[in-house]
Amino acid sequence: MSLRVVAKKLPGGIAIELRCAAFLLLVTVAGSLPAPAQAPPITGIAHLAFRVQNLDAERAFFHRLGFEESFVLPSPEKPAEVFVKINDRQFIELYPQLDPQTAPSQPLGWMHVCYESDALSALQALYAAHGLNPPPVQKAGAGNLLFSLNDPEGRVTEFTQYMPGSRHTLDRGMHLGKQRIATRLLGFSFPSADLAADQRFYTAGLGFEQQKDGSSIRLRLPAAPDLRIELHAARPGDRIQAIFGVADVSAAARALRRSGFVAHEHKNSVSIEDPNGNLFVFAAGAAH
Repeated sequence: MSLRVVAKKLPGGIAIELRCAAFLLLVTVAGSLPAPAQAPPITGIAHLAFRVQNLDAERAFFHRLGFEESFVLPSPEKPAEVFVKINDRQFIELYPQLDPQTAPSQPLGWMHVCYESDALSALQALYAAHGLNPPPVQKAGAGNLLFSLNDPEGRVTEFTQYMPGSRHTLDRGMHLGKQRIATRLLGFSFPSADLAADQRFYTAGLGFEQQKDGSSIRLRLPAAPDLRIELHAARPGDRIQAIFGVADVSAAARALRRSGFVAHEHKNSVSIEDPNGNLFVFAAGAAH
């Protein structure tokens, strides 16, 4: 592109033409730059899901933490799914392990994470544009909209939008245990067998921002600044950790011990295990 500046005879005409030329150059260059990355409309984590060996034992575990059941989804083909309430927008889902005598064995522990969006169709379209080939948005059993993807290691990643009349929406303001050890699910930390692939999935694919923290990668979203997701290279014995926010770690540790838990204190957190060996961490952070 070339710009020809024509000097006019009028006083100040040359300056006027130069300013016009500079403006045209700026507009042309700006139009040729790639558009800024679009932030995904994700507002936080809706739930974490775990498959457990003994559903009643796991229910008792969360009850000791002060969490109440929000509702149960019965199914004629399989045991009921239990929804434990953290707050009005966050839950823990518990799925019982099927009887290995009548169904294929299923691994215990972490099943999936589900992120909340208030514009799920737009999110699905954004991920389609990123080449992730998301399936169509559908209505799930509890009445909310849902679609899911698999990360590079085959872990399920769900996305949901709470809808009027759904089981979650109808339960708002209810089942909020007054003795909850925490009222906010901050995120999770998981070991990665292929850190580079998982990093690309979350950043280039899902649109998360990243921050290096030593050998780990921390992920965040502009719309959910308290979100705490950490990826790190897998080490022997590593387990996925669910992370809750508490205002006072020492007070949380004392409360856990009073409830009979074996609590392990760390620098800025305290951790316990459920009956299946899953790690639950209560860390200093936004508790509300």
